[in-house]
Amino acid sequence: MSEKSAVESFYAGKNIFITGATGFVGVCLIEKILRDIPNVGKLYLLMRPKKQKSIEDRLQDLTKNSVFEKYLETHSAQDILSKIVPIGGDVGADNLGINDKDRQTLIDNVNVVFHSAATLDFFDGLRETTNINLLGTRRVMELCKQLKHCEAVVHVSSAYVNSYLLEVSEKLYPSPDDAERVIELTKTLKDDALKELEPTILKEHPNTYTFTKHLAEHEVNKCAGVIPCGIVRPSMITAAWKQPVPGWTISKNGPQGFFMGASKGVIRRLPLDPSVIMDYIPVDVVVNQILVTGEHVNSLMKRNGNKPDELKVFHATSSTYRPFRFETLTNQINGYMHEYPLKSAVWYPHLKFVKSLLLFRFGAIFFHFLPGYILDFVTKVSGGRPM
Repeated sequence: MSEKSAVESFYAGKNIFITGATGFVGVCLIEKILRDIPNVGKLYLLMRPKKQKSIEDRLQDLTKNSVFEKYLETHSAQDILSKIVPIGGDVGADNLGINDKDRQTLIDNVNVVFHSAATLDFFDGLRETTNINLLGTRRVMELCKQLKHCEAVVHVSSAYVNSYLLEVSEKLYPSPDDAERVIELTKTLKDDALKELEPTILKEHPNTYTFTKHLAEHEVNKCAGVIPCGIVRPSMITAAWKQPVPGWTISKNGPQGFFMGASKGVIRRLPLDPSVIMDYIPVDVVVNQILVTGEHVNSLMKRNGNKPDELKVFHATSSTYRPFRFETLTNQINGYMHEYPLKSAVWYPHLKFVKSLLLFRFGAIFFHFLPGYILDFVTKVSGGRPM
């Protein structure tokens, strides 16, 4: 961001509430704000205690995240802590699990809300995804309506909420179902009955994730006439393009995960057609778009006589702008893995893309399962713990 950009000017002095703050996008968003908007107010982070760690412990862990390495070259961990206020809570709990005192603090002080918390597991059941993705968003929006000085809300959705369509525009599409009906079903049906009914409920949606994220967009839209609201729909989020440093990532989802496995020598075949377009988007591009969206919906409100405009939706995707195909890297991938080997590699890395699913399954027997069993056996015999 330039020194006098409209975005930096908007966020100067603003107090921001962030959900999903310890996730891949969340930590990158925090780092970007601290680095490029030094005059920002406080960052209120919704954090839940876990694994016998308090939110204070988790905050200390956050400052040690690799995303801050560049920032810490010129700042201290105390600089990070001085800007951050941890708020104990959970999007999956009633009232976000926030106590009365902290809730009042948010109501009195927060100016901008970034909601990125979600369950990303495509195999989660409808009960879990409804609670986190749908009801979690409703709980956040209920808080936003109570904020005394709310100037912008940005909801991080997904480019795949309308994946059943061949062409998708930057607009809100009709709800796939009645949210109240879905919520009632998840509250009243037992697990087996809900699982059996799931295909009927999802209809054209491929999984519970896209279905509940689609419903969540409508929760945001309900508040768009009261609060300036924007939705950012990223596709598959990958390592950083430029910031904080090129290639930075802590995510094991998408290409990062299978490249890590390939670098270790564990993954040797992938069922993938190299000619197919993979819609990847760098995490720093997504973070920039989140910040710009917040400023944009606020500026639209000001131009509209301080009346919020209609919900604004923006895609953060690459397939129609700079389409990526693995065929452009087929001859380079193995070279990179050999040039920059991992110390934890268990086998000489060599990755091959296989178009045929049948051939992949056949090859997996010889290149994945058999070597895995052999390695586990050797590890166990030598007194180690099998993988």
